[in-house]
Amino acid sequence: MCDLMAHEEEAIQIISRFGLNVGVGDKSIEDVCVEHGVHTPTFLTVVNFKLYRHRALPAEIDLDTLQRYLHHAHTYFLEFRLPRLRLALIEAINPANPKSQIPMLILRCYDEFVQEIRTHIEHENAGLYEEHEHDDERITGKLSEIKELIIKYFPKDDTQTTSDESQHIHVRYPLVGVMSDLWHTEQDFADHCAIEDEILRPALERAKNGKRKVKTDSQAIESEELSDREKDVLIQVVKGLSNKEIADVLCISTHTVISHRKNITRKLNIHSTAGLTIYAIVNKLVDLDSL
Repeated sequence: MCDLMAHEEEAIQIISRFGLNVGVGDKSIEDVCVEHGVHTPTFLTVVNFKLYRHRALPAEIDLDTLQRYLHHAHTYFLEFRLPRLRLALIEAINPANPKSQIPMLILRCYDEFVQEIRTHIEHENAGLYEEHEHDDERITGKLSEIKELIIKYFPKDDTQTTSDESQHIHVRYPLVGVMSDLWHTEQDFADHCAIEDEILRPALERAKNGKRKVKTDSQAIESEELSDREKDVLIQVVKGLSNKEIADVLCISTHTVISHRKNITRKLNIHSTAGLTIYAIVNKLVDLDSL
C-alpha cells in the first residue's frame, strides 16, 4: 500500500474516499483493506480504472464498498474541493480591473456549475441515476467554459506595472493556481462520472438478478483477453524478472518475451509495472502473498 501511495499522485485521494488513512506501515493492500472492511477487488478495480484507465471488471464487485467510495467522493466535492476552489477563484479575480463586469460573470458561471453538481449528487444519493445519465459532459463543460472565459476575456488592470515583482506574485500567481485547480477539478469529476457509468451502473444492472457479488461478463472483455503464454510472461514481469530472466524461466527467446510484453501492453492498455501488478492481482493471476 505504501508503494502505491508514494508513487501515484492520485492514490491518496482514492484511498481517502474508501475511508482509509495514511500511516499504513508496511502492510499490503489486502491487509489494509481487510482491516477497514473494504472489499479488496473493488478497491483495486477503482484504482486500476482511475490511475491506469483499465476498464475490465474483476471477478466480483461489492456494491456496498463501491457506493461508500462514491458517497465519500460526493462529500469531498461539496464540502471541501468546490468551496475551496470558489475562494481561490475570488482571490484570483479580485485584482482585476474594477470597472469590468467580467470577474463577477465568471464567478456567477462557477456558482451555476456548483449548483448543477449539487443537483447531480443529490440525485445519485437518492438512487436516481437515470435522471442525469447524459449530464456528465454538460456539467464538466461548464468548467471548460470558465477556463475559456478567463483565458480569453479576463480584464487587465491598467494600474498594474509588469515590472513590479510583488504585483506579479499577488496578481498572476493566484490566477495560474486557480487555472490549475479548475483543470484538476474537471478531470476529477469526469473520472468520478466515468466510475459511475462504467463500474457502478453495470454492477447495479447485474445485481438486479439477485447477485450481491457481481460476476464479470467475459464476452464484454473478450478483446482484452491474454493468451496463456502472455499470462505466463505477465506473472514473471510482476515478480520483477528481467526479459532475459523471463526467457530462461519460460524456455523461450528474449525476442519472444519482448513480443509478448508488447502484446500485453496493447491488449490491456496498461504501461506501468504497477498497473500490470494490479491487473494480475485483480484477475487472480498472482497471489498478494507471493509479491
